Amino acid sequence: MHEKHASKKDILLITSLIFGLFFGAGNLIFPVQLGQLAGAHVWQAVSGFLLTGALLPFLAMLGMALTKSTSVFDIAKPVAGWFATIMVIAVHFSLGPLFATPRTAATAFAMGIAPLVPTAYQQLAMILFSALFFWLVYRMTLKESNLMKWVGQYLNPLFLILIAIILILALILPMGGLDQKVTGAYQASAAFQGILEGYNTMDCLALLAFAVSVVYAVQNIGFAEKQVPKLLAKSGLLAILLESLIYVATALLGTSSLGIMKIADNGGTALSAIITHYTGNVGILLTGVIVTLAVFTTAMGLSASFSQDLHRVFPKVSYKNWLRVITIGSFITANAGLTNIIAFSTLVLMVIYPFALALTILAVSNKWVKQNRLMYRMVMAFIAIPAFLDGLLASPAASTDWAQGIASTYHKLIPLASEGFGWVIPSLIGAIIAGILLLIQKKKGN
Repeated sequence: MHEKHASKKDILLITSLIFGLFFGAGNLIFPVQLGQLAGAHVWQAVSGFLLTGALLPFLAMLGMALTKSTSVFDIAKPVAGWFATIMVIAVHFSLGPLFATPRTAATAFAMGIAPLVPTAYQQLAMILFSALFFWLVYRMTLKESNLMKWVGQYLNPLFLILIAIILILALILPMGGLDQKVTGAYQASAAFQGILEGYNTMDCLALLAFAVSVVYAVQNIGFAEKQVPKLLAKSGLLAILLESLIYVATALLGTSSLGIMKIADNGGTALSAIITHYTGNVGILLTGVIVTLAVFTTAMGLSASFSQDLHRVFPKVSYKNWLRVITIGSFITANAGLTNIIAFSTLVLMVIYPFALALTILAVSNKWVKQNRLMYRMVMAFIAIPAFLDGLLASPAASTDWAQGIASTYHKLIPLASEGFGWVIPSLIGAIIAGILLLIQKKKGN
């Protein structure tokens, strides 16, 4: 059987799918807000943002390709089977029905529908909108092969056309220059603040979760399993470059907007005001369409990857039933109000994100690490305490006296802990110890 040749059209289609899956409303909102806050320091800030908001997600895609992994389970398996199972559950339930997927509908409603609905009918409108939203997500991801068609061929190109219109208008008719007031932390360390903002997008985690859906989609259009890693790396790079271009453009748009408007409370409000400025009365409608398209493709990707990965780990439950779990669960969470669930979800994400980043770095270093169990286990063991401390300090318990005492000690003892990177030095120590032990084993073997 001959392998299918990857044409330019195939590469562009896979690129469109990858981009459409992980580029949501947050990816539009964060850079706009960064641009408004960074002001004249926007270039330093957006450079930092690209390191964690674009480079890390690409490394996640590259790591999956280099280790020939097709899911979160595969990339975590060198540690242990039980650890990989826990990672699959933690990643997908956090990105799935507990937080990220319900937020897609909530964001689309808040920015596109809520401004058009009287206050008295907001709750009813949200129920009806989210019911339709998740029913469409369910119907359009029911067949796994639909993902490439809907996201890659139709929804994402439409989204890109709409956002391109706004960015071109902003380039031709700028609202102001880039020499604007610098606010807050961007005054002293714009680049580092940008790094933290990019880290908060958590796209690295999302790409690890989406990989399984991309792999299935690529195989469904006729490519052999062994062709997938190279296609993932090539298409992933193009998707990240496109994302980076939009990040830079929207950050500059945010800074330029200060020429005629004040700093908004959040990036969503700023983006709505900017779109309304350029499109007049159709601004609210256009905002709703752009944001809904951005979040809908992400919701499809989250739902499909959740169902595919969990069906692989728990095969007795079908893909269709896992899809029902995430769409019904997301509908309930979105309408129950996210306030109560956000604290728990943030806690879980703060715990699992250091593990996910470390797994990504180990995967990218596979030429030397070679998925060695001792290296993986030692790094994960040294990450465990800082990760759980970060989770504690992101929980409601963080305000208690005993938690404040722990935080004070943790931040003093561990470099970068106060910035949320307390896991970095311990993971390096774990890797060094594992390296020394492996050298000793090798010498004994000789």
